[in-house]
Amino acid sequence: MSQLTWQKSSFSEPGGDTCVEVALDRIGLRLRESVTPGTVATLAPSALVALVDWAKGRATSVG
Repeated sequence: MSQLTWQKSSFSEPGGDTCVEVALDRIGLRLRESVTPGTVATLAPSALVALVDWAKGRATSVG
């Protein structure tokens, strides 16, 4: 895998060691958790949009 530029979630705690990170390359969007940076999920942009929409719906129905 080429060198990726990872961006931490804005919801991550400053200086925290557990956060979700995202990077973009020519294949798609890459997601990883900082605790296990070697495990990377690759999603098409449309799949990430569907995941975020699903998570938003779950958050509003739970809370």
